Amino acid sequence: MDIGLLAAFVGGTLALLSPCAALLMPAFFASTIGTGPKLLLHGAIFYLGLLIVLVPLGIGAGALGTLFVTHRQAIVLIASLVLIVLGAAQALGFGFDPSRLLPPGADLHSRAASTTGLVKTVLLGAASGIAGFCAGPILGAVLTLAAARGDTLAAGFLLAAYGAGMVLPLLLIAALWQRLGARGRRLLRGRTFTVLGRELHTTSAVTGLLITGVGILFWTTNGLVGAPELVPLDTQAWLQERASILANPILDILAVLGIATIVLLLWARHRRNRERAQAPASEQPTEQR
Repeated sequence: MDIGLLAAFVGGTLALLSPCAALLMPAFFASTIGTGPKLLLHGAIFYLGLLIVLVPLGIGAGALGTLFVTHRQAIVLIASLVLIVLGAAQALGFGFDPSRLLPPGADLHSRAASTTGLVKTVLLGAASGIAGFCAGPILGAVLTLAAARGDTLAAGFLLAAYGAGMVLPLLLIAALWQRLGARGRRLLRGRTFTVLGRELHTTSAVTGLLITGVGILFWTTNGLVGAPELVPLDTQAWLQERASILANPILDILAVLGIATIVLLLWARHRRNRERAQAPASEQPTEQR
């Protein structure tokens, strides 16, 4: 994983915790879906909704970058400046809602409100990918990185990493929602503070500093080309060598059987719990009455 993918993933997490709608999605998932396999299913569908919107945006930004690939130095300079400006805007609490750029009638939130089940989840994912005044600069920064890469496939992966950064913390927070309690939720929401008479927010400030830092790093490393790998090349080679041992048909079959067994056990447990919950009070054990 390179620094760009890591920055996109962290950006997705911070977008989920942005002060405009902090923890709205985790609270919704926790209250309407609960935990267990059903939460994982809806999480996967939510991520699908994100990918439907984000990946085409990333591919489009990457394709735009390929048009100017012969002017790399200019692209690196412009992208660095854009990242620094977006970082400053985010830290100071300025933002914009990318969903306003959609054509009339494409209000995904309204459509999600009028549906139920998995359709509602996929529409919420699609809407969450681009909506949000506070998260606008974050998405803009990730799209800037995608365009500067000049590679449509890499740009698509970058936006997919941004979406994953939203989904994984969402599922974790939703699963632990009751255990977090009021104090834990307040900590995740962050807090406001005042600087020179302007009210700022801790999450926005951290996000802005991250984007600004990536902008500076982008310039000093010639578009992250000179940035060190997060995992050294020697370590990558060692991991690839060890991973080749697993390239065995028998191990593949055993892995598939193991996964299938786990899924069946989870399904059986979920079904048993649901049957117990639906059983009449007269059928419950006397000690539970």
